[in-house]
Amino acid sequence: MNSQGLEVFLNAVRTGSLSGAAKHLKLTPMSTTRRLAALEEELGIRLFHRTSRSLALTPEGEAFLPFASEIVDTQEAARAALSPTEGGATGLLRVTAPVTLGRKRIMPIVHELLNENPALRIDLDLNDALVDIVASGVDLAIRIAPLKDSGLIARRLVDNPKLIYAAPSYLERNGAPRTIEDLEHHECLTFSNFTHWQFIVDGKERSIRVSSRFSSSGVDGFLSACVSGLGLAQLSAWDVKDELANGSLRPVPIEGASPRDLAIWAVFPSRRQVLPKLRVFLDKFQKSLV
Repeated sequence: MNSQGLEVFLNAVRTGSLSGAAKHLKLTPMSTTRRLAALEEELGIRLFHRTSRSLALTPEGEAFLPFASEIVDTQEAARAALSPTEGGATGLLRVTAPVTLGRKRIMPIVHELLNENPALRIDLDLNDALVDIVASGVDLAIRIAPLKDSGLIARRLVDNPKLIYAAPSYLERNGAPRTIEDLEHHECLTFSNFTHWQFIVDGKERSIRVSSRFSSSGVDGFLSACVSGLGLAQLSAWDVKDELANGSLRPVPIEGASPRDLAIWAVFPSRRQVLPKLRVFLDKFQKSLV
């Protein structure tokens, strides 16, 4: 199967248009259209519903997408195995990660990764939503969440201990809660539409209802609110390293209870070979979390 047609197909899915695929692959629009048409003729199916303004996968295109990704990645793995280069990892690495984790722990390593691997390119999607990594053609998702059973492959990277934190100004005005029952009388900052905090008490999980006048769709929002003294927040240790060092936040221990930990996971689309570009990224990222 012609890899040029596969690359056009995959890039059209990722960019949402043939013109976007042409731009990314540095091809003329006519060449892009011809390569896609040749692939469709070879397969005997239509991969896209196409109009002058929109591009959408057909059911057959959706079914073919994971196979196309795997074929291209397998070819890349074969080239890397047969013709290793001193330049390190090569190709485009597509990563999605939560906003705050990406900003604080991934962005600081990007410059070093690109310097060490001149033929590597990185496309980082910072998104607190759970992106469909198969449909979007993502190589790797970094997630901090309970993982549901699926066809995806997950690798645990590191534990992610959490504590409750507050600004000194908040504690001076409101005092510190001592027990989980005391949280009822405090501003507990959290995600939008979240109404409970999860704790481990006597080895068992316990859900505690909390509320506040401010919530946010992302960690950055209630982290900033916590620093400004608006309330308490459950945050990861890596998330508040700078704030603890400069004194803008303090830990608030709760007697007999600890926030439930959610590990940091690397999630892959399938059990295919881990490419050099994935390996170098994960090695450096994992070290940055220690």
